[in-house]
Amino acid sequence: MIACNRGLTVLAGILCSAACGWAEIAEWPEMGSALFATRDAETMRVSSSDPDWQGGNDDYRPIAPGQTLTIADVEGPGIVRHIWFTLNAEDPRYGRSLTLRMYWDGATEPAVESPIGDFFALGHGALRMVDSLPVSVTSDGRAMNCYWPMPFAQRARITLSNDSPKYAVHNAYWYVDYEKVPELPANTAYFHAQYRQEFPAKPGENYLILDAEGRGQYVGTVLSVISRTKSWFGEGDDLFHIDGEPEPRLRGTGTEDYFCDAWGFREFNRPYHGVVLLDGAQVGDRISAYRWHIPDPVRFRKSLKVTIEHKGVMRNHEGRKFTQFHERADLYSSVAFWYQTPPCKRFATLPPVERRLPARTTVEFEQYQKEVRVEPADTAVTTDRHGQASGGVFLIYRFAGRPGRLTVPFKLDRRTTGIARLHLGAGPDGGKYSVMLDGKPLAELPSVNLHAPKPGMVQFRIGPLDLTAGEHTLTFESQGGCAADQGHELDLDALIVDEVTPYTVEAEGR
Repeated sequence: MIACNRGLTVLAGILCSAACGWAEIAEWPEMGSALFATRDAETMRVSSSDPDWQGGNDDYRPIAPGQTLTIADVEGPGIVRHIWFTLNAEDPRYGRSLTLRMYWDGATEPAVESPIGDFFALGHGALRMVDSLPVSVTSDGRAMNCYWPMPFAQRARITLSNDSPKYAVHNAYWYVDYEKVPELPANTAYFHAQYRQEFPAKPGENYLILDAEGRGQYVGTVLSVISRTKSWFGEGDDLFHIDGEPEPRLRGTGTEDYFCDAWGFREFNRPYHGVVLLDGAQVGDRISAYRWHIPDPVRFRKSLKVTIEHKGVMRNHEGRKFTQFHERADLYSSVAFWYQTPPCKRFATLPPVERRLPARTTVEFEQYQKEVRVEPADTAVTTDRHGQASGGVFLIYRFAGRPGRLTVPFKLDRRTTGIARLHLGAGPDGGKYSVMLDGKPLAELPSVNLHAPKPGMVQFRIGPLDLTAGEHTLTFESQGGCAADQGHELDLDALIVDEVTPYTVEAEGR
């Protein structure tokens, strides 16, 4: 009998591992033995399926600018087991402009309130893959899955709001898989997730992630940062004040240490921790990291306050490093994940959509297709237009037989200052090009190599720019890359400037 039970347990572990995609047995509530134990529950689903499910294929709903769509509104008792989304949205940063909210048992205040991207462990409105236990994102950032169990006694209502004033969501697809159960345990704690941001982090105060009152357990953090100072931002420690204790009971040793990494960050995905996005350590660079407290929840009986210091390397106006541990004014945003018994204290609200990201100026090159100049004039060039993730299309120029030069004129309506990135297409036929802005080589990006094994979009950091209103030019001069008889391509998407202001301090006596 013991051997039989052991075999069933091993089988359950194998099934759990296969479902989660990990070699080790993942510890997860109600996994393991529950996979082969019968339950008094009914499996249910709400989805965007075409009402004419036998003959139609319009399995989506549009969301107009400013509109809120109800994704699910079901009666309990029940437990949400799985949520899946995929979206076709005009806004290239829809991860921050679409808001996910969840309400339990008729509450007027949401228990979950977060931009949809941040809820799925990726900030800044970016699209990336995430491979963790409670959330998983595939299809290059477009297929979002959530496995947090979410109990409700009377009613569950889930909404998705398009907060953009101008961009539409053409196609919203979703599943909400849940169970109907006879009753919930008396001590059931409800799932919560709350987004918060400080642009920039407040001087003299640690950055606040959670301020909760009641009884429950803390289960996860998503932290996203945009650097306003060159070099390492993450010397700040995580601090957990439990049940009103004046000193933090849990004290950390550094930002990357809290996220279970060490000696700085690098991109990786693990079941309980990961760094999904890491641009670098320059002004304007972004990072998004997650930490799930599933095997090690932080339990509290009365209250819990979670903060993290915003400290790191600081440089003076000359760019010289003068300290490793100084308060920084970077742009911080986060989502706290926790379970607690009601009622829940509301400690944050979502800022308006225009304040959730730095202002952005986007020059879409397809708008200037007729003004593009190619030299020499008899160079054989073909163009094509393809839809892509920036919200428009990109232009494909193919130089056949010999190198050439391509100049794109563009116009700015106002002075534009910030951190610029060039969005180009790469692939097997991509060439090498020197890059000039207004006839001068770019200091941080004198050339680009667009040759890659597979086609895809690539971002190249140009660095800080200060462009006057009026006419400008970007010039790409071919340096080869493919055999001359095969030709080589230049795929143009956009020039994007995020208006992030650098921050430095004068070091007294330094």
